[in-house]
Amino acid sequence: MAGRREGLMRGGGTQSLRMSRIAVAIAIGILIGLVFAFLYPNGLFRSDPLSLPRRLGKSDDLEVESADCELSEKVNALNEDIIALKEKNDELKKQVQELNEKLRLVENGKDATVMQPLAASGEYHPKAGAFGTVKGLRTNPTVIPDESVNPRLAKILEEVAVNKELIVALANANVKAMLEVWFTSIKKVGIPNYLVVALDNEIEGFCKSNGVPVYKRDPDEGIDSIGRTGGNHVVSGLKFRILREFLQLGYSVLLSDVDIVYLQNPFDHLYRDSDVESMSDGHNNMTAYGYNDVFDEPSMGWARYAHTMRIWVFNSGFFYIRPTLPAIELLDRVAGRLAKELKSWDQAVFNEELFYPSHPGYDGLHAAKRTMDIYQFMNSKVLFKTVRKDAHLKKLKPVIVHINYHPDKLPRMQAVVEYYVNGRENALDSFPDGSG
Repeated sequence: MAGRREGLMRGGGTQSLRMSRIAVAIAIGILIGLVFAFLYPNGLFRSDPLSLPRRLGKSDDLEVESADCELSEKVNALNEDIIALKEKNDELKKQVQELNEKLRLVENGKDATVMQPLAASGEYHPKAGAFGTVKGLRTNPTVIPDESVNPRLAKILEEVAVNKELIVALANANVKAMLEVWFTSIKKVGIPNYLVVALDNEIEGFCKSNGVPVYKRDPDEGIDSIGRTGGNHVVSGLKFRILREFLQLGYSVLLSDVDIVYLQNPFDHLYRDSDVESMSDGHNNMTAYGYNDVFDEPSMGWARYAHTMRIWVFNSGFFYIRPTLPAIELLDRVAGRLAKELKSWDQAVFNEELFYPSHPGYDGLHAAKRTMDIYQFMNSKVLFKTVRKDAHLKKLKPVIVHINYHPDKLPRMQAVVEYYVNGRENALDSFPDGSG
């Protein structure tokens, strides 16, 4: 009985020990679970929250909308930056193109604004390019404008000129009728940049009453006495003194006599690459642009033929002059000689100073010059001797016609208007080739 009780007591002890071990294991498990729950509140193996469907509350909606707005603003800001950068890039491309074009012009000798002073000072030493590609400097730089020379004229030119250039004519009461045809033709074409330099009060009032831009100089007895009473050639000589101020102020001038009819805008047909660009008194390509004239002296035997170069003169009644130092020197030279050589003709002196080369005792003028197209800038010899008789040439419309070869100026000017403007085909027929 005692053994049996001892066996029962041994079995109960073993079972009690097993239960206590299980309790400890459960306690340890719970403790470990609490530790993991504290360290990993979202679980040990997280799934992508975006892939798990959940219900969104109002606060979530606000957060999403705020994020969307912020993103949209950033996108818009980036788009604006892209547009601004594109515009800047386009502007830079344009600047590069302009710089390349300027470089090309400099290399071709077309723009000497920078190179000419360097060349004159000896600081510019270019390297010659390949055969056939080398061109010398042609276009002299313009002077720095000096408004202190004539502030009143400077103010007028600022209002009248277009792109710093204008047509200028001198006139007194002796040419009033021609002046009216002159400015009427200019108005008809629609040329805005022109100015009459009135040499007397009558012309000043006449221009103002007809809405024509006019400038009357401050009193100067040396000029005014000639301007009031002088004939065509005497008045023409004054322009070389008066034009100087225009050039000093930095303006290019298309100097025009009043015996000219305008049929197109001349500024659309200029090259502007020379100091002086003038119409010619020549009547064909040879006489206008130059030719080899052979002089024959039989007494020289084998050497009887001597070659000479000939060109008919520039017309000092219609030329385009740029504000450059050589151009101003030309005006000074011509005005200086005319003041001393009272019987000299201004056109002859004008051409001598332009074309005579340097030689012992004389320093020639270093000015660039260009002859205008004789069928665009037409003198009256070309018109009445050649053009009106040629079926092809008479269909062409010149830029201007200058009645410089004929003394009956007014009726021929009126006939030019009738023919080219009003379309009367026989308007030129009654006039002789010459002066009759």
